Amino acid sequence: MDFKFATRTLILAIAGSSLAMPALAQWQWIDKDGRKVFSDRAPPADILQKNILKQPGSKTPSPPSGTDTGATAPAPAVLASAPAGKASAPKFSGKDAQLEARKKQADDLEAAQKQAEEEKMAKARADNCERAKKGQATLKSGVRISVTNAKGERDFMDDAAKAAETKRLQAIAESDCGK
Repeated sequence: MDFKFATRTLILAIAGSSLAMPALAQWQWIDKDGRKVFSDRAPPADILQKNILKQPGSKTPSPPSGTDTGATAPAPAVLASAPAGKASAPKFSGKDAQLEARKKQADDLEAAQKQAEEEKMAKARADNCERAKKGQATLKSGVRISVTNAKGERDFMDDAAKAAETKRLQAIAESDCGK
C-alpha cells in the first residue's frame, strides 16, 4: 500500500510541477520608447535582439551580439557593444505621448461637460424667466386666481397673496431674465 501511495504522490508532484513550468516562460525586453515590457509572449519582430533582456529558458540576459554563446567570446562582444549601446539608447524627453494624449482628452471632455452644464443652466434660466413673465401677466390681468391649499381644497388669492406672488415673480424675473 505504501508503494502505491508513494508512486501516486510522485506522479501528482511531477504533474503539478509540469503545470507550473509555463509560468516561468516570461519574456522581458525594452520597447522602442525605452520602457521595460514583461510578457508571456515573444516580443514583436521590430524589437532588436540586444533589447531582449530575458527569455524563457534562460535566467540571465541573452547575449547582445546574438549568435555566439561560447564562454570566452561574449566578454569582448559585450565590451565592444557597450559604448554602441549607450549611443543608441533612446532619448527620454520626460513626457509620455500617450499620457499627454489622455490628459488632453480628459481636459477636452471636462470642458465639453462644463459647456453642456452651462447650456443647461442657461436653458433653465430662460424657462424660469418665461414662466415668471407669464405669471406676472396673469396676475396683472385682474382675473381671479385659484390655488390649492394644504387640505387639497381650492381657494382664491386675496390682494395680499397676489402682492406677495407678484413680488416673488418679479425677483425671479430680475435674476433670470437679466442675464
